[in-house]
Amino acid sequence: MLDRRWLTNNGQYVQEFERRIGAFLGVKHCIAMCNATVAMEITARALGLREEVIVPSFTFIATAHALLWQGIAPVFCDVDPATHNLDPAKVEALITPRTTAIVGVHVWGRPCAIEELSEIAQRRGLKLLFDAAHGFACSRNGRMIGNFGAAEVFSFHATKFLNAFEGGAVTTNDDDLAARVRLMKNFGFAGYDTVIDIGTNGKMSEVSAAMGLTELEQMDEFVDANRLNYRAYQQCLGHIPGLRCIAYNEQERCNYQYVVIEVDDDQTRLARDDLLQVLHAENVFARRYFYPGCHRTKPYRSILPGVGRQLPHTERLCERVLTLPTGTSIQGTDIERICGILQTAVEHGDEVRRCIARRDVAGATE
Repeated sequence: MLDRRWLTNNGQYVQEFERRIGAFLGVKHCIAMCNATVAMEITARALGLREEVIVPSFTFIATAHALLWQGIAPVFCDVDPATHNLDPAKVEALITPRTTAIVGVHVWGRPCAIEELSEIAQRRGLKLLFDAAHGFACSRNGRMIGNFGAAEVFSFHATKFLNAFEGGAVTTNDDDLAARVRLMKNFGFAGYDTVIDIGTNGKMSEVSAAMGLTELEQMDEFVDANRLNYRAYQQCLGHIPGLRCIAYNEQERCNYQYVVIEVDDDQTRLARDDLLQVLHAENVFARRYFYPGCHRTKPYRSILPGVGRQLPHTERLCERVLTLPTGTSIQGTDIERICGILQTAVEHGDEVRRCIARRDVAGATE
């Protein structure tokens, strides 16, 4: 890359990255971007979205921000408590004359109810767009995520399954939409010095594309490591009351990137945040997702006061979901230790709560 002195502006590595991603997913068009948030903004504009768009609150804040940033009002919809994805029945009830689209999010890489959402969108004359930030290398009924709706948006951020340092992509089988997205991501240029439409700078750099290509070469190793860890956690956590590890459909392709547990505090006698404190005290980097929910963040709770009452399942998940460490740096002995900490904490729940109350979390883990 340095020898060629071509660092950005649709270089060789970006073109190869787009070809490789498109071929892997079996999709006609892949347009690489600088990040997934800009990719979502450009795609929303290319689709002509306006007024109101139905979206889950149980997602990363960028999903909602990409809409509001363009003056589009996100209408937060509740999720199915079993799948953590948009509940199609709740979507139908939120459609108004101002609704222009539905944005589904494949949370944890587990596909949305694609067929049901597609039927609603087609019947009600709405656009359907998917946030597939978690969904790379996952499938639905044997078809790869990236082929559904009008378009799907992937993230290749450093924390994602496929890492390009920073990056994203839009995939679509719609030729006209792909052409509009390509135009918009490069300032509206339709040639060397010919601008024909408004646009912005959404281009992926050559260094990000090179990193992405390197990650593609190791993708099978990542899946194998994640799957092994997921199964080890499933086995260890199965013996701890009040902790449920979400399941993946192993008949489909999956990246197994997230090990997610739901904490039932009626059984554990400990809240999710109590367990989080215990794990952090033991240098275990667990995280709560997607806390506190988009609707509870300052910009949205000011705009939409009281909307949480319409999102009971989202509210519950935001208080009980915990993700545990996984990936190629985690070994079986690490998983045994993490599960051992959780089991000890649950077995001594009352004592742990007393220690936390007096701010002696280290004492709780001893």
